[in-house]
Amino acid sequence: MELENKIESCAKRTMIIGGGVAGTMLLNEIFNAQRSPYTDDKYSAQFDPVCIIDNDPAKLGKEILGVKVVGRSEEIVKYAHEYKIEQLILAIPSLTSDERKAIIDICNETKLPLKIVPFIGNLILDDSSSLLGQVRDIKVEELLGRNPIKFDNKDIREFISGKICMVTGGGGSIGSELVRQIARYSPKRIIIVDIYENNAYEIQQELVMEYGSELDLVTLIASVRDYFRMNQIFERYKPQIVFHAAAHKHVPLMESSPMEAIKNNVIGTFNVATLAQFHDVQKFVMISTDKAVNPTNAMGASKRCCEMIVQYLSQQHEGKTEFVTTRFGNVLGSNGSVIPLFKRQIEQGKPVTVTHEDIIRYFMTIPEAVSLVMEAAAIANGGEIFVLDMGQPVKIVTLAENLIRMYGKVPYKDVPIVFTGLRPGEKIKEELLMMEEGLQKTSNKLIFIGKQIDIDEDHFASRLKKLRDAAQLNDEDVAIQALHEMVPTFITPAEFNGRILNTEGSDK
Repeated sequence: MELENKIESCAKRTMIIGGGVAGTMLLNEIFNAQRSPYTDDKYSAQFDPVCIIDNDPAKLGKEILGVKVVGRSEEIVKYAHEYKIEQLILAIPSLTSDERKAIIDICNETKLPLKIVPFIGNLILDDSSSLLGQVRDIKVEELLGRNPIKFDNKDIREFISGKICMVTGGGGSIGSELVRQIARYSPKRIIIVDIYENNAYEIQQELVMEYGSELDLVTLIASVRDYFRMNQIFERYKPQIVFHAAAHKHVPLMESSPMEAIKNNVIGTFNVATLAQFHDVQKFVMISTDKAVNPTNAMGASKRCCEMIVQYLSQQHEGKTEFVTTRFGNVLGSNGSVIPLFKRQIEQGKPVTVTHEDIIRYFMTIPEAVSLVMEAAAIANGGEIFVLDMGQPVKIVTLAENLIRMYGKVPYKDVPIVFTGLRPGEKIKEELLMMEEGLQKTSNKLIFIGKQIDIDEDHFASRLKKLRDAAQLNDEDVAIQALHEMVPTFITPAEFNGRILNTEGSDK
């Protein structure tokens, strides 16, 4: 009796979604553990199965191990309220990504904690493994609204194998993942270049532990701003493929220090790209961002300048180098991403801060972003901007609410969400293509080529010189003016956000 009372006191009223094999196995494990006088299974004691949801009409109204099947998936919200449910378990491992996302969206309407059984291919089904032990929280990636993107490894292997590959910013979120993925395709050598020694050291040690002497790895501390140091690296190591990921990317910080965005992003890109051309690098791959499209901040405008530099050099048709740009949205879990910030706030018991209730962003995982870069580089002929179809954008407030629920808490009740106002230079929504660009399909149905705008080479060179000189003199007013001259689509956040909010308001 004491054990039963203890179990009841900590068990939460649970709805099982799925009355098939997995749902039945879960119920068996929960009830067996609760009946055993020797149980010390604290996990199973968290669940009090109250009802089952299943879309099979033959099961409706029947009981599975004494638990009634009450309705279909579209009725989850109704029965969660009727049965005073406290948590949900999605127990259909055979669902496709789209089907799973659709049910997760319905579950999120209940505002209750949700756990799931992994995909069938990820389940461990042997005599020593319990199904209940594999039930886990949903991952943020499962909220993106699309299937994980797969790429042609054959193209990438042919592109990387036997080549000397250099990654600038190789210790950062994108750069380090680039290095990891390059290492899988048997390069002749990998050269990591980064100004931040701690990040460079971490990825260096990770690769040494994994590959040992099998991987020829060179790790160099250097700044892309330093033309002569970068030239020294090109002369000594003779890279054949350069992935340029080094950049300042944080929008509000760069609004406070716009000259640093210009020096690191614009001048750094010009240094590395022109040196790649001079030293006959086979391919130069620039990592860009959706914030370069109709930018409203110094960081985004500086990255648009980088895209223009790459196109400018490609238009000249001098040397052997093929220049490529890849553009994508926010990456989950990167340095500066909202996800790590939200997690820290929840774990420390603080309110989650969102800048605006209507703010939306495109998201992808870091491995997806890097696979895009690799595939684009492999199929590029030179001069393209590659853009990824990233599915539907995600409301940041919805992301925050779902993340709170993944911690087993209730948004606005257990964890407040505070709207702090848009930060300097911040857009309500990002775009992936400029108005002047069109879309051309590639062999991968999720990768497109944006139609480039011709660069006026005479004016571009003089404007770039003006921008560089102003940044080196730390003359902020002249630098910002020069940035506007170089990037005609660079507008104020107030102008852009006002237009977006007015347009969306008129559509309602």
